[in-house]
Amino acid sequence: MKILIYGINNSPELTGIGKYTGEMASWFADNDNQVKVVSGNPYYPEWQIHEGFNKYTYSVTKVNDNLEILRCPLFVPKNPKTLKRILHLLSFCFSSFFPLISRYSWKPKIIIHVTPTLFCSINTLLYAYVSGAKSILHIQDYEIDAMFGLSQSKYGLIKKIVFFFERKVYERYDYISTISFGMIKRGLEKGIPKKKMLLFPNWCELDHLSSGIYNNKILTKFGIPKNKKIILYSGNIGEKQGLEILLEAAKKLEKDEELQFLLVGDGSAKERLQSLSKNYSLLNISFLPLQPYELLPDMLATATIHIVIQKRGVADTMLPSKLTNILAVGGNAVITADEDTTLGELCINNPGIATLCKPECSDSLVDAIKESLSMSSPNLIAKNYANTSLDKNHILSQFIKVFKNAK
Repeated sequence: MKILIYGINNSPELTGIGKYTGEMASWFADNDNQVKVVSGNPYYPEWQIHEGFNKYTYSVTKVNDNLEILRCPLFVPKNPKTLKRILHLLSFCFSSFFPLISRYSWKPKIIIHVTPTLFCSINTLLYAYVSGAKSILHIQDYEIDAMFGLSQSKYGLIKKIVFFFERKVYERYDYISTISFGMIKRGLEKGIPKKKMLLFPNWCELDHLSSGIYNNKILTKFGIPKNKKIILYSGNIGEKQGLEILLEAAKKLEKDEELQFLLVGDGSAKERLQSLSKNYSLLNISFLPLQPYELLPDMLATATIHIVIQKRGVADTMLPSKLTNILAVGGNAVITADEDTTLGELCINNPGIATLCKPECSDSLVDAIKESLSMSSPNLIAKNYANTSLDKNHILSQFIKVFKNAK
């Protein structure tokens, strides 16, 4: 089957949406499908174009006989505030339009549009029309909900116009998939017909992650004494995570000399958080860059507690990709989310899978950390959930099966 995948993020980005888009494309190609990908040059989570790529040029890479990747130039701001972020998304929408449409004669059976960014919907729907492909909108993040949930705009008229546009876009796709039952529920609330919606959850590479073991060499590499209990946050260090409360928790727990907080990753909020850490005079917290993928299993397995933080208003617009990996290694996670969100329901419906606490409340986070320290490791409930619900081969084979025989 011919499949075209269209989205701003792609491998070799190691975290977030690009990781899943890249793995999806490779899996489809490895399983006897012909795949073309139209994406941006890699930039995430550092918010700078990766070494070996040029932000001003197009490039085409033929990975193998079944997989071709076209990368398009895009504007990447160093400080991605609201206006610059919009310009960033629009730049990919414009730069990818002609390269995408020019491939109409390839005539894929399906085009999978991965969002963000919803700006590319017009491109996708036009391509589907001229090529005859079925259109699939795969929602990794309800970006408009996230924008207004974080109060990036308080203008009522603008909000109404944007949500009207969103609703009209959804009406025109053949299928709409998303990554959790909570996000499906949100889609139904937006008026998406139930018959259009598909569950297409993020996955983890169980074979890779199951090799993870507690490894003192990881601590030595990070310059951390072997007797420390590691409280780990690993992933994007952006504004919508609300990681300030992690620093506040570190300050409140600084008298416990066994604990060491570790923030691993990059993102738009990292410099600000490092400055805030200095202002707090914190000695029990370390910042490290994103680590190589081959180190991930041991790094996760070596942590005593994993932190998954979201601001209120965001926890039901996305499902953090880091969580699937934490569950796969049997990590004990502390999750900040309200009970009626996707993350909250995950914890309530699977008692013991993680420790849930109030978002945006450092006292609640401290209490949850203390509770999680008493839990046994590895967390077999988390590990069993990953084995039964998050296997990559099962998830991708079930998704593609929907379209194999569709007319």
